[in-house]
Amino acid sequence: MRTEKGAVPRTGARSVTALALAATLAAALAGCGLKSGSPMVDDVVPGSVGRGQPLDGASLTVTSKNFSENIILGQMIGLIFKAAGAEVLDRTNLPGSISAREAIIKGDADAMYDYTGTAWITYLGHAKPITDPLKQWEAVRDEDRKNGVTWLPQSTLNNTYALAISRKNNAKYHLRTLSDVAALAKMDPAAVTVCVENEFASRDDGLPGMEKAYGMSIPPRNIKKMDAGIIYTQVSKSDSCLLGEVFTTDGRIKAMDLEVLVDDKHFFPNYNAAPIVHTATFDKYPQIAGLLDPLSKRLTTGVAQELNAKVDVDGQDPHQVAKNWLIREGFIKNG
Repeated sequence: MRTEKGAVPRTGARSVTALALAATLAAALAGCGLKSGSPMVDDVVPGSVGRGQPLDGASLTVTSKNFSENIILGQMIGLIFKAAGAEVLDRTNLPGSISAREAIIKGDADAMYDYTGTAWITYLGHAKPITDPLKQWEAVRDEDRKNGVTWLPQSTLNNTYALAISRKNNAKYHLRTLSDVAALAKMDPAAVTVCVENEFASRDDGLPGMEKAYGMSIPPRNIKKMDAGIIYTQVSKSDSCLLGEVFTTDGRIKAMDLEVLVDDKHFFPNYNAAPIVHTATFDKYPQIAGLLDPLSKRLTTGVAQELNAKVDVDGQDPHQVAKNWLIREGFIKNG
């Protein structure tokens, strides 16, 4: 459904080519043993997790995809492992979903955060998402075992598509759900203008599918196509777009005073973040679950928006953002 922001697959020949190239890159990285990376040298000690340093003597590698949120989550895993006594190699910021996942499958990396929707649709090849978040996680967990991947319990952090409106404009319309948008589109078609990316505008699992699911019809002249970054600005600061395509965990939502509309018919798939671990690593260090479960329980869509904004809006370093938050929440402490 989307590209690397949350790693939803593209359909059609272009998609196959893109995925093939990504797989080739992943194979090349795996063939080289993923030798890049650097040791985490932070002087951190246990807080609420890692007491007794259950990973003392372990040497573990963390990885991530190459967008801010996933890098932050990868850094969190590494810092918790470090506080729990492990030597940690940081191989976050790999180019794309496929390369990071292959690192986990092959054991070139031990742990990362991934997304249930990405696994179900992109990796495991299912066309239809599972509406219930827990059932989708369970299905992914069970099916991915054969690939040597262990899925730990998911967070409520859900990085999926949504439509958003500026708080200023919503003072007039009082929209809360996508069903409200459908009602407005019927009552006043000219009022509903939407800014979206090119791909979202044409895909069955994007705008056309959403219109069908909600029984709405937006006139083509009211659909404006542009780059993702421009959408947030246009919705926030201009009258050219009443609504805009956003990612639910994007830090610009709060920074630009946008309101996310509820997908009350559950059209968009769930992309809940959950730790995945190379199964052989988990078999050797099952205590990893006890270290990461408390973290996942604390991770919400709102927390992700806050942390993503520190990187994408304020320009802070993802590692420092992750460390500061873990210390603030009491998971770890400075040594």
